[in-house]
Amino acid sequence: MFYQLLYSYADQFSALNVFRYITVRTFISFFTAFLLCWMWGPYFIRRLRENQIGQSIRDDGPQTHKKKAGTPTMGGGLILLSTLVPVLLWVDMMNPLVWAVLIVTWGFGGIGYLDDWLKVSKKNTKGLPGKVRLAGEFAISAAVVFALIQWFQFSTVLHVPFLKNVSFDLGYWYVAFASLVIVGTANAVNLTDGLDGLAIVPVMISAATLGLFAYVAGHFTISAYLQIPHVMGSGELVPLAAIIVAAGMGFLWFNAYPAQVFMGDVGSLSLGGFLGTMAVLTKNEILMVLLGGVFVAEALSVIGQVASFKLTGKRIFRMAPIHHHFELNGLTETKIIVRFWIISILLAALSLSTLKLR
Repeated sequence: MFYQLLYSYADQFSALNVFRYITVRTFISFFTAFLLCWMWGPYFIRRLRENQIGQSIRDDGPQTHKKKAGTPTMGGGLILLSTLVPVLLWVDMMNPLVWAVLIVTWGFGGIGYLDDWLKVSKKNTKGLPGKVRLAGEFAISAAVVFALIQWFQFSTVLHVPFLKNVSFDLGYWYVAFASLVIVGTANAVNLTDGLDGLAIVPVMISAATLGLFAYVAGHFTISAYLQIPHVMGSGELVPLAAIIVAAGMGFLWFNAYPAQVFMGDVGSLSLGGFLGTMAVLTKNEILMVLLGGVFVAEALSVIGQVASFKLTGKRIFRMAPIHHHFELNGLTETKIIVRFWIISILLAALSLSTLKLR
């Protein structure tokens, strides 16, 4: 909102006129978030160590992970804190879509924080009961989507990517569908967060891609030319996406192998909630399956493993999520991480191709 104050003096100082451009505020937001996260990181990690907020390792996990026990966790809090200042400075807080993203991101972060705190205080890996966590996530998502439809005329039409003029108006059933997208994305990101830097880079890639979709969807002329749904006000989500990408980069500075800090559920759930909400608000709900293919694969590996064991007594993978399967097959942690990053980039490129294939 600070930018609006600066812009109000544009008549006296013409240079301040640049703050009305989303692109300018996106770049400023990006560097503000990165610098804050990078500068606060050492102090934040030190405080986690002093308070003995360390990671608990699964007893049935890969033995190579035992050495990571005690590494500071809940580092996702650093990401969330680094978003506060740039959001207040450079983002239009009067935009309902902005509030929708912030409520889900911080709401899911709050659930993740409680989950992490229970794990740390009890020194185990169970945390918040799954049903309670899911109930909270669905409640937040449904409330936000319902409010957008009820009071801000948000479209309930579901568009199918790659196919022109194929869409379905779900009416108020859209609330349930959109909530499933948001909650599903959040928990898929949560399952992916198992190796140093494995989750944060795909999150950054997806956030940047969704930011581009938000810019295009918010521009009436461009969206009409590309024949994609026009979402009024979605352009203001671009600085938000830039903030998440930059804060993620700042966090990666400390999370890269060997990690000095883990993001914990406070980070994975909030970032996953952010991605899911961005997908809904830019009308890319179905496309999120492709863009977030790494997250989808991780989630499906867990679902398939559990289903197979319950039905047949046999496991599909040596261990789930699937990145642990690759570890037990002899791939090094860094090789798995980088290959997942490469796959994320390829999926983002495929997703962007839908802008012309409609």
